[in-house]
Amino acid sequence: MLEQYYPILILIGVAFVLAILLMTLSRIVGPYRPNTNKLNPYESGMDPVGEAKDRYSIAFYLVAMEFIVFDLEVVFIYPWAVRFMEHGTGTFMAMVVFIVILFIGLFYTLKKGTLDWDLKKFKQEATQ
Repeated sequence: MLEQYYPILILIGVAFVLAILLMTLSRIVGPYRPNTNKLNPYESGMDPVGEAKDRYSIAFYLVAMEFIVFDLEVVFIYPWAVRFMEHGTGTFMAMVVFIVILFIGLFYTLKKGTLDWDLKKFKQEATQ
């Protein structure tokens, strides 16, 4: 039974050895000339401001959660929509309840202002 897994183990081994070999070869053959400009942190074309461990506004996390929720919504709705005619009324009602709950969450977050990206407000929260 384990014989079925030998090709996968060989592939993992070859990939690991190849990765180590290419990184080592790059380090040996390629030029390595560090300077202060190359060693500075680079962030979206701007010099970083503050420390990496500074606190972020909760709005950033809420927007990320909203993205995940609505991304999952598409994952659930798309297969249902493809096979819509094959399912009964119960499945339709379950999907309606699912969509209504998600829209209630969206309206709640809109009411709380998580999608209002006012930079002055974020700066005030960061100083408090």
